[in-house]
Amino acid sequence: MVVEQRGLDPAPAPENPHRRRRLGLVGLLVLLAVAAVLSLVVGTRSLTPAEVWQGLFGDPGGDQQLTEITLIVHTLRVPRTVLAILAGLALGVAGALIQGHTRNPIADTGLLGVNSGASFAVVFAIYLFGLQNPLQYLWFAIIGAAVAGVLVFGLASLGRGAGNPLTLALAGQGVTIFLAAMTTAVALADTQALFVLRFWNAGSVQGVGFDVIWVAAAFIGVGLVLAMVNLPVINLLNLGDDVARGLGVNIVAGRTVGVVAVTLLAGAATAACGPIAFLGLMVAHLARWFTGPDYRWLVPYAGLLGAALLLLGDIAGRLVVRPGELQAGIVIALIGAPFFAVLVWLGKFRQA
Repeated sequence: MVVEQRGLDPAPAPENPHRRRRLGLVGLLVLLAVAAVLSLVVGTRSLTPAEVWQGLFGDPGGDQQLTEITLIVHTLRVPRTVLAILAGLALGVAGALIQGHTRNPIADTGLLGVNSGASFAVVFAIYLFGLQNPLQYLWFAIIGAAVAGVLVFGLASLGRGAGNPLTLALAGQGVTIFLAAMTTAVALADTQALFVLRFWNAGSVQGVGFDVIWVAAAFIGVGLVLAMVNLPVINLLNLGDDVARGLGVNIVAGRTVGVVAVTLLAGAATAACGPIAFLGLMVAHLARWFTGPDYRWLVPYAGLLGAALLLLGDIAGRLVVRPGELQAGIVIALIGAPFFAVLVWLGKFRQA
């Protein structure tokens, strides 16, 4: 009787999860705003917030110091801050999407061959056409990422395991290894391609102008729209293909939209600043700790976390080896590798 009575006792009212998640989004936006201000202030030459304000909106006139500050802010600090936010947002969303579609908790944007496709296209374009302007090989990087994504998705759609997340992961790894080998072969045959690849592969938001950023932003914008449309489908797909099909989900169409979104997001970000390893993997897990498995909340959290983390990683890279700089991709990798090891140690990869 005691057991029955306990079973009938009303449970304490849980905290409203939607309110907590909304507050979390506001907190992430505040963190991102603070990081953006720090990005404008911190560098080889430190600036005060007042100097940054003058550099952004003031008229330098004949003031040599103010002219120099304006040049630093407009041509160096603002573009890299905007690119870090855009690329981090894109990679964070793409990382969450690819984990959701493959139901694989160690999936990253490189799983679809996007990073390796972009790298191979850049090296091949430089080798064939001698391109040196980032705006020129940006287009090749986006095309290479898209072709790799389509190739992986096409291979995963063949045979008995068609549409299976494991098949998608295996196809992605096969294409990635092949393209990485081809990239190395082409780069070793051409000094200029090897020189560009050496710095591009490190992953950096430094030295990229708005001519490149606007092109990347257009692709990222389309990818974000497709990602938002795809969120309800991911929630149903994570119940299992049979359940999702029974609920009326067109699995092939849903996965196709997801793959296109990941390809656009990761491809454009990789094309603009090079591959950033571990970022999508990390922020997807961090977001899941805050939001649970609901991708309608998880994906926005992952995007904002990705933007903030990449921006903070870029800031840290400016500080640790002053007056030089450490590329943001290297900083993120230094954080991501132990993060990955801790997740394995805690057994967090048993379930997506």
